Amino acid sequence: MTLTALALNCTLKTGTAKDPSSTDRMLKLLAAEMERHGVTTEFLQLADHDIKPGVTSDEGEGDAWPGIRQKILDADILVMGTPIWMGQPSSVCKRALERMDAFLEEKDDKGRMVSYGRVAAVAVVGNEDGAHHVSAELFQALNDVGFTIPANAVTYWVGEAMGSVNFVDLEEIPEVVRSTLDLVARNTVHVARLLSNKAYPGEGE
Repeated sequence: MTLTALALNCTLKTGTAKDPSSTDRMLKLLAAEMERHGVTTEFLQLADHDIKPGVTSDEGEGDAWPGIRQKILDADILVMGTPIWMGQPSSVCKRALERMDAFLEEKDDKGRMVSYGRVAAVAVVGNEDGAHHVSAELFQALNDVGFTIPANAVTYWVGEAMGSVNFVDLEEIPEVVRSTLDLVARNTVHVARLLSNKAYPGEGE
């Protein structure tokens, strides 16, 4: 059974930026691992899209979020990739989470949020400590708006404090990162398959 994933790259860079994105590299590595388990991944670099501020699913003329929202709901797996800035997820990442707040009120005829049945994983890169803090923020937010978080559903890399080497600059991927990518892919795809075969119960079931 083929599953689909949507990878949201929450780097502050646009797709035309001169420097490559470390977040993009990590997301592509995770997608390659998931592909081994029968998952096809679509990538979106959110900084390329005009996502209006707000907490509804459509903030009016020019808002790119409705199309992105539909892609999220069409996928079995959502992967959110973010760099660490000032110890926090990027502002682009936070805006996407704020827009998904609308899922709290958008339910089917059995009282289930429209996001139910979808699995989420997280990818974090940065040059200082903070990956655990950032993944904790994303896990709470994604679970709050209806996504299922598998065991060990985060892959990350952080460089030396005060250092200048980024993940995208590494000539070789550390073995611990590769093994974690494999673990995240296996667990995420496993839970996505379970939910695709048996949905969460609705009200009265």
